[in-house]
Amino acid sequence: MTSVAQASVNRSQDVKASAPVMLDLDKFEAASLKHDPYDYLVLPGFIRPQALQRVLADFPRIDKAGSFPAGTLKPGPAFFELMAELEGPVFRAAVERKFGIDLTGRPTMITVRGHTDETDGRIHTDSKTKLITMLVYFNDDWRGESGGRLRVLRSGTDLEDYAEEVEPGMGTLLAFRRSDNSWHGHKPFVGQRRALQLNWVVSEQVKQHEQRRHGVSAFFKKLFGKQEYTG
Repeated sequence: MTSVAQASVNRSQDVKASAPVMLDLDKFEAASLKHDPYDYLVLPGFIRPQALQRVLADFPRIDKAGSFPAGTLKPGPAFFELMAELEGPVFRAAVERKFGIDLTGRPTMITVRGHTDETDGRIHTDSKTKLITMLVYFNDDWRGESGGRLRVLRSGTDLEDYAEEVEPGMGTLLAFRRSDNSWHGHKPFVGQRRALQLNWVVSEQVKQHEQRRHGVSAFFKKLFGKQEYTG
């Protein structure tokens, strides 16, 4: 047995935790991991239907574009429940099995978006300090046309050269392993576009740095709206 699989089994045996009730782990386990152009999966219906409306009702109010650390927001109890399941040991073990990665000692970080503007969606790969990125969308009856649909890209220069385009619909999950070629982006969309981003990062120091950075950015966005903080 590989070290990753053994670590996952050991934690599953050691941790006395109930299985998540909001996350459809059966669907997650059954979903195929795609490898072109990098390791990723798209899973509609990742959040169970009976939980979606509760989470949506408790989604934090965000009136500006930008990515905000969860700790700076004021969500309701159902949203806290969802975050606890996403950061819990049962789901972490499932992610380890899916991606063949050992996340022992790797902290999690959650940021939340409520809106995007014309500056969002530029092609990027995510920073090298991130190991796994997961995006969960909460947008009912999406009407963004092609704008706002995240694309899994084959290059860092061409937004039209994509392997898959993901509609940010209610309860849809996009998950990928960060790499030097994990390019993604979307056409501009201005308006409400709710999303939760979960990352496993390399260290607690990285998590604290990113939270401070996002916190400062969030502060300036609240002051100046769309103006970007570039510090």
